[in-house]
Amino acid sequence: MRIKIYSLQITLPLLMVVMLISACTQESPENQSEPATASGNEISLKGNWQVKLDSLDEGSERKWYASVFNGQKIELPGTLDDAGIGIEDTLTPALNNYVLSGLTRKHSYIGKAWYQRVIEVPEGWSDKTISLKLERVIWQSSVYIDSTQIGSAQSLVGSHNYDLSNVLKPGRHLLTILIDNSNLHPNINVKGKKYPLKVNQEMAHAYTNHTQIKWNGMLGELKIFANSKDKPSDFQLISNFNKNGFDVEFKQNASSIKDVHLLIEDLEGNEIYAQNIDPEITDNQAVFFIKKPEKLKFWDEFERNLYRATLTSGGEQISQTFGHRHLAAQQANLTLNNHRIFLRGNLECVIFPLTGHPPMQVEEWTKLYEQAKNYGLNHIRFHSWCPPEAAFVAADHAGIYLQVELPHWSLTVGEDEQTTAFLKKEAQKILNDYGHHPSFLFFSMGNELQGNFDLLNAMVEELKQKDSRQLYATTTFSFQKPAGTIPQPEDEVFITQWTDKGWVRGQGVFNDKFPSFEEDYSTNSAHIEVPLISHEIGQYSVYPDLNEIEKYTGVLEPLNFIAVRNDLEQKGMLDQAKDFTFVSGKLATILYKEEIERALKTPAFDGFQLLQLQDFPGQGTALVGILNAFWESKGVVSGKEFREFNSPLVPLARFKKAVYENGETFKAGIEVANFLEAKTGQQLKISLKDKEGKILKEQLLKAVDLKIGNNTNLGVFEFPIRVEEAQQWNLEIALADSEYKNHWPIWVYPTGKEVKNTEVVETRSFEKAIDLLKNGETVLFNPDYKELNGVTGRFVPVFWSPVHFPDQPATMGLLIQDKHEALAKFPTEQYTQWQWWDLCKQSTSVILGDLDVEPIVGVVDNFVTNRKLGDVFEAKVGSGKLIFSSMDISNNLANRPVARQLRASLLEYMVSDSFNPKITITEQQLESLKHRNE
Repeated sequence: MRIKIYSLQITLPLLMVVMLISACTQESPENQSEPATASGNEISLKGNWQVKLDSLDEGSERKWYASVFNGQKIELPGTLDDAGIGIEDTLTPALNNYVLSGLTRKHSYIGKAWYQRVIEVPEGWSDKTISLKLERVIWQSSVYIDSTQIGSAQSLVGSHNYDLSNVLKPGRHLLTILIDNSNLHPNINVKGKKYPLKVNQEMAHAYTNHTQIKWNGMLGELKIFANSKDKPSDFQLISNFNKNGFDVEFKQNASSIKDVHLLIEDLEGNEIYAQNIDPEITDNQAVFFIKKPEKLKFWDEFERNLYRATLTSGGEQISQTFGHRHLAAQQANLTLNNHRIFLRGNLECVIFPLTGHPPMQVEEWTKLYEQAKNYGLNHIRFHSWCPPEAAFVAADHAGIYLQVELPHWSLTVGEDEQTTAFLKKEAQKILNDYGHHPSFLFFSMGNELQGNFDLLNAMVEELKQKDSRQLYATTTFSFQKPAGTIPQPEDEVFITQWTDKGWVRGQGVFNDKFPSFEEDYSTNSAHIEVPLISHEIGQYSVYPDLNEIEKYTGVLEPLNFIAVRNDLEQKGMLDQAKDFTFVSGKLATILYKEEIERALKTPAFDGFQLLQLQDFPGQGTALVGILNAFWESKGVVSGKEFREFNSPLVPLARFKKAVYENGETFKAGIEVANFLEAKTGQQLKISLKDKEGKILKEQLLKAVDLKIGNNTNLGVFEFPIRVEEAQQWNLEIALADSEYKNHWPIWVYPTGKEVKNTEVVETRSFEKAIDLLKNGETVLFNPDYKELNGVTGRFVPVFWSPVHFPDQPATMGLLIQDKHEALAKFPTEQYTQWQWWDLCKQSTSVILGDLDVEPIVGVVDNFVTNRKLGDVFEAKVGSGKLIFSSMDISNNLANRPVARQLRASLLEYMVSDSFNPKITITEQQLESLKHRNE
């Protein structure tokens, strides 16, 4: 297939003819909107503007700002993408790296764009300070009033602000704003060179096309406002926990600092504190201290106590909403208000697929946080970007703990002085603009940084001296050693995948070590002397939910999803897509559960950060979420179910394994991870039930006292295994009279039971199997899986993305006919569970190709290749009948009860009257499974 690709770096012709009008006071063209006028002390700039693209970079030379131009209409706040302005995309759906890099922009533009409208300044503003605020821009703006350039600003983290006092006199003026979304500081960014379009290679989320797009426009609050020249500014209340009060500071002309008064109210308007103040004044800065008002309460995830402080000085007022909290690292434990907290975190990577940019409204962030809390989260990490003000406000009210990062994901830290200067300014701006929010707990210098750590330590040291309200990290993990394995000198929190002693996340463990539910990360984490948070746990790929396609009604088109759908349809597999999503999502869920529980069992842990609860549509279509990119359920697991193991209080069990045999004793140690509140005299109800809910044993632990933190050795639950048939049981633990409960499946198998197989011939040889089938025999064929044509068997699914990381065995779990009679004696669900671990590891997922069989145990392939894969199937060959297994069910059966039980179930089915395969395959088709593709 030939695909036409346009580079986004090409030069565009002029899209519009410049209308030269000598003065902005002359009559505007018809497509110019009415002037923006004042309402009180503000001029809102929301509404219709003119925009003109400047791909030839000639606007400044031709002084487009000096007169009204005739451009295209655009509604601001908004982006060129919103308006459908730019290069129209010409990609077609295909399974290649152009399409699968991520969602596709319908229109793209990188470069300079001029925005213009007429404003009307009222007479009453002549003696005021007049300011312009552009809340969010990518990433440089330049402002012109009439023919005068006011200045330029660069920031990816906050507002661009301009003082217009000297040029904005009463009357009509032409406001022109030049926005340049070019890659101004390339060294803030790491490049994914496997993506062929250069414009799609940058991956830091503040400037990328992988999640957020490189939009050109202006978002959020756009306004000109007038204030008294004597108005106070930079008003800050900083909790001083040691002195049990607040350090307060503000700036104002020294001659105007008089009659200072501070009022603190709760958000319902109830007075908490009101006093006249005599501050210390140095130059134009005033500082003072107040004792904490008796009625003022702490802020945290459970008690979102917020207050409004109003400072009056010289007859002018300034207000700020704040919360009182004390964040600290005490003896390597993370504490808030002198109590341990545990971060149940998730990443937010600017994934907003309708707009391609973050929402600027509090309501939108509130909705996101509500869903996060519905799934038990209390923490959001903003990966290599800083969100807008609305995200902090919503988090303050929701009780969500935020980690903010510089717009920085680099392997060359410190090599470019201009980049370093830019990042230092961004860091100061983040603290100045957002530091007062109680939800802002952590500040990292970037993601997975490499390079000059002396510089990063110096940056953190300087920021600590400026603002102690947050805890700081030099980087959120690093592959550079020793920075990625032990904390740096200035790290106050350590966010990592591993320490110098080994892994502290399951991704490096679950596929290689036999499943055990006794494990935690203490061996590798106990020696770390600052709070430890595990980095980006999970990344278990889930098959695309093709039902999402119709949801993409905005600026991005899901060509990647459409390409997958088209491929499945062509291969006759589209009807299985829903099952592929469900079973791969279920496998991801059980892995997330074990990831989270190991973290909760580790006393030396302070939290985890999932990557992630929702899909990541970029970086090779990394669909790692049990929710879609809209934070909506895929029907895999509900919030209530997920909260069983992801809550402030989680009952836990430590037991040796998932599979037991007759004659063994199941034994579990009972624990509770409690980061809710101290509780005394509690009862824990422990039950072991069969699949139908019949209670096999029930035990009550009475008078249990639960401290904040890890409550270990609360009791032991034991039950002897006496079974003649294979069964699935469930262990349940519940805190009495509460919503907190948890459960775990286990599997129990009989021992020594031989199936009479006189009617079935077992073989591992292709030649013998074919001879037997020619003679009409019933054959259980279990060849050496290492000699088969297929994909190396795995238990865990694709890591992150088969596009971003192509060199991995790339399957996504089992798709099992759980009601099939062949599995009547082998309890299972439709999806992979822990009892399948040994079988998956000792298998090859065979490529069935044109074999028209429906596997009894199928395998979900990755969405790039979409091969028909299977592990167990039945068929007729010649006059014989066959069950084929590419899972090893022949070797070392005395020590492999799961393989033994699957073999027994298959044999029992094969000697029954029900065994009558409907599909016939040829000897050649069977033999085609023999040779591996290397």
